Amino acid sequence: MRLKNKVALITGSANGVEGRMMGIGGAAASMFAREGAAVVVADIDDTVGEQTASGIRAAGGKALFVHLDVTEENQWTTAVDAATGEFGPVDVLVNNAGIGVLADIEETTVELWDAHQQVHGRGTWLGTRTVAPSMRARGGGSIINISSVHAMTGSPTLAAYHAAKGAVRSFTKMAAIQYAPVGIRVNSVHPGYAMTPMTQPGFEDEVIGPLVISRIPIGRFACPEEIAAGILFLASDESSYITGSELVIDGGVTAQ
Repeated sequence: MRLKNKVALITGSANGVEGRMMGIGGAAASMFAREGAAVVVADIDDTVGEQTASGIRAAGGKALFVHLDVTEENQWTTAVDAATGEFGPVDVLVNNAGIGVLADIEETTVELWDAHQQVHGRGTWLGTRTVAPSMRARGGGSIINISSVHAMTGSPTLAAYHAAKGAVRSFTKMAAIQYAPVGIRVNSVHPGYAMTPMTQPGFEDEVIGPLVISRIPIGRFACPEEIAAGILFLASDESSYITGSELVIDGGVTAQ
């Protein structure tokens, strides 16, 4: 019960239905609930999001689904108000919602570039800005921003994604410095190549899959639960002296 009596809001966490392939946010929601947290499943996918929350409740946990487009300021206010009304003030925020489209610099359109910046950069900023006042009033909290190894390394085909995840990495450090004096810890998690509903089509491609695995020293894709375990650590009081850090969970990719 490492998160007992804590309220956690996790964006992009709809894919957390037991028995199906989970996303990182969905795996975190399931894991947080088992560790005693009241979990707010926030996503734009109402159907699967409600299934995830219902599954958590059926297993004896506490969960609420809220519709949340992380790029919309008013939806953030509504989501946090719903979380507070149901469970109390948010103790843990996981900014996990994300998109990823393969396109190099010249293939990237203005619309594609802006979409990545809005979901990753704007969404992370709006979430932090919305929950920080109540966290400060209570003397602290934990914000975990999901970045990527692509904020640290290069590739030839993800121009907008690299830039957006780099923004999340940098913003995390700024926020950590601003909020450290009031007890709010802000850290980033940098997953490597994890098999999720979003990445599955590419990673199961007979050409792309083996090529990607060849770049991973451990020799396999990560499971979402392996990333979620790191998020859980940063959400718990076990990481009470950690802020502004980068938790890399990548099977050795960035060690090369």
